[in-house]
Amino acid sequence: MKEKFETTQDWILIDKIFDNGIVKLKNSKFVKIMKVSPINFSLKSNLEKDAILNSYKIFLKTCNFNIQILIQSSKENLDKNIQIIKNNLEIENKKNLNEIADDYFEFIQKFNSIKNSSSKNFYIIISEDEKNQNENNIFQNLNEKYFKIKECIFRCGNIVQEISSKSEVKELFNLFFNSRIFLN
Repeated sequence: MKEKFETTQDWILIDKIFDNGIVKLKNSKFVKIMKVSPINFSLKSNLEKDAILNSYKIFLKTCNFNIQILIQSSKENLDKNIQIIKNNLEIENKKNLNEIADDYFEFIQKFNSIKNSSSKNFYIIISEDEKNQNENNIFQNLNEKYFKIKECIFRCGNIVQEISSKSEVKELFNLFFNSRIFLN
């Protein structure tokens, strides 16, 4: 008698990813994902902080539906930034500037290894149950929720980007499911 092994596809709850970026899960729920670009709250004045907090309270009161906030941390790779600076230095070709740049590169790499700096991505996930609805109604309800969230988050000073294509969703899931690759 053969033993049946579970596959990765059995384990992952994704049933289908639509062209508009909406994901159907195996439990008959549909989800829409949006990326939030954060502001630097600590750089704001006290008056601005109060306004942001009040806007956030309004956001939480306005959302009379379930939301999930997801934070993804990834180790910062500064190689690309360093390469851009090196390319600019080649154009300048000044000896003093090259010496300063070498010291700067060494400082950045030491600082990054000591502090283990990382970047954070913020996502809001909204869902809609199938409940005898057709897909068009579900998509419309998710889009209405998206625009409500986008407006409220914008008042807080953040920018919301809709994950609106199949390829963006696949790329995002790839980042989450393969996060260990990016930690090294």
